[in-house]
This record gives sequence, C-alpha cells and structure tokens, in this order.
Amino acid sequence: MRFALLCLSLMLSASPSWSQEALGLMAPDEVARSGLLKHILPRFSLKTGIRVVADEAGPMEIAVAAPGDPVFRGGGVTYYLRVSDEQRQQRFRDWMLSEIGKRTIEGFQPEDGPPFTASFDTVEVVEAPAFTGNAALGADLALTHCGRCHVVGPQNRMNGLGSTPSFAVLRTLPDWSDRFQQFYVLRPHGAFTQVKDVTPPFDPERPPPIVPVEITLDDLEAILAFVAVTSAADLGAPLQFQ
Repeated sequence: MRFALLCLSLMLSASPSWSQEALGLMAPDEVARSGLLKHILPRFSLKTGIRVVADEAGPMEIAVAAPGDPVFRGGGVTYYLRVSDEQRQQRFRDWMLSEIGKRTIEGFQPEDGPPFTASFDTVEVVEAPAFTGNAALGADLALTHCGRCHVVGPQNRMNGLGSTPSFAVLRTLPDWSDRFQQFYVLRPHGAFTQVKDVTPPFDPERPPPIVPVEITLDDLEAILAFVAVTSAADLGAPLQFQ
C-alpha cells in the first residue's frame, strides 16, 4: 500500500501540470463541430501534461482573422491562434506550430467536409499608409504638375507620355508609397523639381530642362492622399519591376 502511494506521489510530482487548472480554448462553431479539437487537445495534453479543453470563455482563442498565428486552414478559411504570454499558453502555441502539431492537425479526418491543413503559405497584409492631405486638392495638383507626363486619371488619360507609367500602374507596385514620397529625388524628377524647404536651389549653371515643378510639403501630402485613393490597375499577371 505504501509502495502504491509512493508511486502515485512520484507520478503527480513528475507531472505537476495535470494538477493545475485546465486551459480553455475558444473556437468557431464549425471547428468545434468538426471534431478537430477532440482530436488534437488530448494529444497535446498527453505529450506535455498540460490540460487544454474546449471552453467558450477560455483565455485562448482560435479565430478566423488576425491577430494571432495562422495555425490551420479548412474550407477556404485560415484560422488564427491567439494566446497570451502565459507560459502554458505559449507552450500550446509552440506545439501547434511545430511539425508534430501540424501532423496531428492533418492526421484528423472529419466526418463531413474537407480535411484541415496546417501546411500553407500566408500572405502578410500590409496596411496602406494614412495620409492626412486633401485628396481633392491632390487630384488638382497631380493633374497640374504630374499630368505633363503621367496619366493621373480619366481626366488626362489621352495626354500622358507613352514612356511614363500612369498613376494606376504605379499603384500596383508594393513600394508605391515610398516612390511617391521620394519622387523628387528619383530620376528624372530631381532635375526639375523643387520642394520648398527640402530641396536645394537649382545650380544657376545647370537650369532645369523644363518648366520647374515647385511644390510644398503640404502639396506633396495632398498628392499622396490622392494617390492613396487611386485604384491600382488590373495588370493580370504579377508586374515585374526594377
């Protein structure tokens, strides 16, 4: 009897996590109904000694949108795991993102619907920069200063130079905001553009080749606000650029 109690005591002391309160995990109805949680949670608990149970009020959550770590996909939906910095929750997160966790997820076969996958590429969503300028004023300024060479919109769609990209095409570039914010130092703009209190005066011995573009930082902010609401061109295949 004493030997049995000693063994039990050693088992409990070796796995202290089992004596702790179980971690609750919230999940969308479709995930809960699929049986996925019943498949993966006991396996995690057996591996780590940390109990995780389905709980609509749990501190951890599986959600259909970021923030969180993308952990699996099913039915065309990517599911994200949200946890805190608490040690056990981080342990569960690490397991879900591990190769063992992924294999456990993909080893589940739901009775109805397609299986879940934990092997997929995620696309980082980059928030568009927020510009505080007046977009309507920016449209007028863009037409006046940039419309000499670029098609800035329907209002001058027949007047741009064939060798210069339109604003709609430029909007397809992933670094479009950087290009527009720094346009005055990019060729050929630096040769004829003056931004008040930013760019140095033109060299008297090397005058601009065309009528100068003279704007202020407020003008530039307005142009950026206009470009931000300009729709990107539909170019079909991914655009190749330098």
